[in-house]
Amino acid sequence: MKKFKFLLTAVNAKYIHSNPALYSLRAYAGEECREQIEIAEYTINNREENILEDIYRRQPDVIAFSCYIWNWNIIQNLIVELHKIMPELPIWLGGPEVSYDAKAILKQYPMLTGIMVGEGEATFKELLRYYVEKHTELSQIKGLVIRHFGKKCDDNSEIEILATPSRELTDMDTLPFLYDNIAEFTNRIIYYESSRGCPFGCSYCLSSIDKTVRLRNLEIVEKELQFFLDNNVSQVKFVDRTFNCNHQHAIGIWRYIKEHDNGVTNFHFEIAADIINDEEIELLNSMRPGLVQLEIGVQSVNEQTIEAINRKMNVDHLSEIVSRIQKPHNVHIHLDLIAGLPYEDYASFAHSFNVVYAMRPEQLQLGFLKVLKGSPMYMQAGEHGICYTDRPPYEVLYTNWLSFAQIRRLKQVEEMVELYYNSNQFTHILPVLENAFDTPFAMFEAMADYYEKKGYFVSSPARSYRYEVLLGFVREYDGAREELYRELFTFDMYLRENMKSRPDFAYSLENEKEIIRGFYQKEENEPEYLPGYKGYQAKQMMKMTHMEIFYYPVWEKDVTFVSQKRSEPAYVLFDYQVRSPLDREAKYDVIEKQAMSSIQMS
Repeated sequence: MKKFKFLLTAVNAKYIHSNPALYSLRAYAGEECREQIEIAEYTINNREENILEDIYRRQPDVIAFSCYIWNWNIIQNLIVELHKIMPELPIWLGGPEVSYDAKAILKQYPMLTGIMVGEGEATFKELLRYYVEKHTELSQIKGLVIRHFGKKCDDNSEIEILATPSRELTDMDTLPFLYDNIAEFTNRIIYYESSRGCPFGCSYCLSSIDKTVRLRNLEIVEKELQFFLDNNVSQVKFVDRTFNCNHQHAIGIWRYIKEHDNGVTNFHFEIAADIINDEEIELLNSMRPGLVQLEIGVQSVNEQTIEAINRKMNVDHLSEIVSRIQKPHNVHIHLDLIAGLPYEDYASFAHSFNVVYAMRPEQLQLGFLKVLKGSPMYMQAGEHGICYTDRPPYEVLYTNWLSFAQIRRLKQVEEMVELYYNSNQFTHILPVLENAFDTPFAMFEAMADYYEKKGYFVSSPARSYRYEVLLGFVREYDGAREELYRELFTFDMYLRENMKSRPDFAYSLENEKEIIRGFYQKEENEPEYLPGYKGYQAKQMMKMTHMEIFYYPVWEKDVTFVSQKRSEPAYVLFDYQVRSPLDREAKYDVIEKQAMSSIQMS
C-alpha cells in the first residue's frame, strides 16, 4: 500500500543554501509523522521542466512551496504547469512572499488549494493531520487562507475565499532542533535562529511588523550549538534579525562559543552596532580570529534618510564601534548600504559610500531598496515617488531623488565594488590607487566608466584576467607609477594563489633562480621559515610555496611608505599552508637581500 506523502518544496538561490523553514515544519510535526513528509530542494538555476519532472516522479499526495522574493517568479510558473500534469494534487503555499496578500494570490491562481500565513509550524502540523486523519475541517485550522464555499470575498467576486483566524506567535522553546541528521547538510550553509521578531521599526523591513522579540532558552541554544561544534560544521549563520537586541542573550551565546571553540566553526551574526556595549566588544576582541563574523546594516549616513526609515544612528559612534571591533583584526565585518531610500540622492549616496568605505570592512555591500509587500515602505512608496518592479524582487527603479539612469550607474559601481573590493583579491592595490582620485567612490565610478568603454560589462573578464584589466585602468589614471603597481599586482596575486603560470606583469626571476634554489635547499636541511614542511625535499617545497622579489615595500599598510622604492630588493616567501581565517591570505615572510646572500655564502 502506498504511504501518504506530503512534499515540502523549496527553490533556493544557490545549492549551498538550505531552507530551514521546511526542516522546521518537518521537525515540529513530530517523529511519528516523519515518514509522511518528504523534502525536495531545488535552485533557481534548475530548469523548470526538470523540477516538474522530479516532482512528478516523487508522486506526492499534497505539495507545499516555500515562497520568497528570490523564488516567487519560478514558483508561479511551477504551480500552473504542475496543475496541468497532476490536476488532482492539492497545492499549498507558505512563506513571507505570500503571507501579506494571500487572498489576491488565491484569486489569481485558481489551481491553488490554500496558503499558510505567518509562522507555519503549528499550522502545518494541523494541516498534515487533516490530510492523514481527516479529523477536522480546513476552516477550523488557524493561519490559513483557503477556498471555502458559502463565504464570499470582500468585493463579492465569484471566487469564495476564507481567511481563518490568525495563529498565536510560536514559543521558541517548543521548536525542535532541525539538524539531527547533519549529513543532509553536507557542504551547505547551516542556518540557526535563537530569536524571532525585532524591536526596531525599519520601514523597508518585514521584521518591523513583528516587534515581539521571542528568545530561545540559552540552555537549549547552548546544547544545539555544541552539536555544531562537535560535528565541526564550517559555518553557522544566525538568522536572528538583530542578534544583540537583548544583551544577556547575546553575551551568553558569544561567551559559550568562545569557551567551546573547536578551532574550525565560524558563526555569523547580524547586529546593530549602535547598541553594542563595552562588555560585548571586549568579548569579541578576545575571540579566535575567524570564530565570528558580523553583518551591520548602516544603509545610509544621511540624517534625513535615517529618520525617514525609522532608524536611529550616530555615524561617529558607529565608526568608533567598528574601529574598536576591528582593532585586534580577528572579526570579519560586513557593512551594508541601501540605494533608493527616501531623501538620498546620487551625491548623498556617494557620501554615504565614502564614509562607510573609510571604516574598511572586509565586505561592503551595495544593496538596492526592495519594496516588500506589507512593509511600511510599501505603504509610503507613493509618498516618496518610489517606483519599483512589479515582479520580485520589487527593486527600486527610480525615486524622487534618484533617476533610473543614476540607479543603473550605481549598479555598475556595485559590480566594481564586488569584483575589486569584496573579492579581497586587491587589498594592497586599492589603497594606493585611491590616491589617484578625489574619493573612493570616484575611483569605482572611473572603473565603471573603463568597463563600459571596453565592453567588459557585456563580456565579463575571468577572475585571473581582472588583474590585467585593472592594470590597463591604472595606465590610464596613474600610469606614472606603473612600476609600483606591477609589484602590487604581483604581491596581491601570489598572496592568494600559487599561480601555475607566471603573470606578464611580474618581474622575471631568471637571475634569482640560484639564490631561491639555495634558500629552499637550506630549508630542507635546516628549516627556519618553513618548519611545517619537514620531510619535504627542496623541489617539493618550491612547488608548494612561492618566493618573489620586490623593490617596493608592497606589504606595508602605510601607503606613503609603500611608494618609496628601495635600493635593494627584498624576497617574500608565501606559505599557502597557513592562511588568515579572515581573508584567506597566505602567510608571508619578508627576507632582506642580505639574509638571502648569507644563505648563499653558507
